[in-house]
Amino acid sequence: MTVYTKLNAAQIAAVLVPYGIADIDSYQLLSGGSENSNYQVKTLSGEYVLTVCEQKSQRKSQELVSLLDYLQANNFASSRAIKTSDGQLISAWENKAVILKEFIEGDILEEFSDPLLIYLGAELAALHTLPAPDYLPKDVSYGMHRFDEVKVYAPDSVFYLWLQKMRQDIEKQIVDDLPKSLIHSDIFTNNIIVSKDGLRATIMDFEEASYYYRVFDIGMMLVGCCCTGGQLSLSKAASLLAGYQQHIQLQDTEVKALQAFSAYGAAATAFWRHQNFNYLNPDVQMQDHYLAMRDLADQVMAIPAVKFIQSLGLEPA
Repeated sequence: MTVYTKLNAAQIAAVLVPYGIADIDSYQLLSGGSENSNYQVKTLSGEYVLTVCEQKSQRKSQELVSLLDYLQANNFASSRAIKTSDGQLISAWENKAVILKEFIEGDILEEFSDPLLIYLGAELAALHTLPAPDYLPKDVSYGMHRFDEVKVYAPDSVFYLWLQKMRQDIEKQIVDDLPKSLIHSDIFTNNIIVSKDGLRATIMDFEEASYYYRVFDIGMMLVGCCCTGGQLSLSKAASLLAGYQQHIQLQDTEVKALQAFSAYGAAATAFWRHQNFNYLNPDVQMQDHYLAMRDLADQVMAIPAVKFIQSLGLEPA
């Protein structure tokens, strides 16, 4: 992670003054995240994650922490935001928004067991049952409405043509009654903290949350959490769907759209990686990082439709 705000012990202590926390024991920089500086701070009274928002405006930071507060109020387990002594959800450091959250003990794993996937599927369904706050975006921040941006810096590339074909395949599955809900939109294994006993997990990092097709969230979670060796595991995906359908039964339109939207999740991620590492923040070592997600999208779309649906324990629409 690129460190934008470097804090020493005295500065961290100053940042924590509005929260009434003064008993700092130790702190360390956390890896992960591309738009924030994150520190794990241990105190005699508790353990926290201190986030300095580098890219978000005060309004967007407020909306994010308001969503975390909303999730907590509705008994959805995620990061719990700590309020300042005067009841504010954010503070500031050098004109940047600061968010303080409770530290969640656990591990980040690359692959999940089937029981854990069932658990996570149920958690995703619980998220999708919550009414979406009005301030959420009505689209995914790196969704297909942005694919044409590749034309600005790589108009004749094979990747741009591939994105256009992928968009056509996705749009065929969008109908008026395709359900929408509050979605996370970026559930990969590195956004999930697994408990030490491996029986429970907490979905983190709601930076990209929106009000969008819930089948997008399911498809993104399939490619983000149910892959082995770079390929989608249909058996793992079936476990996730089994947990989800304990609480929400997929509608026929969602069953029909799930394969294309799983590929959509991979394609959207490939788009973000391609744009970020080849144009916005060029990085020679990462410039081909998008290829894994492009290939995963192609692998998903190459599965015969009937096999895809039946392997997930679903009935063809």
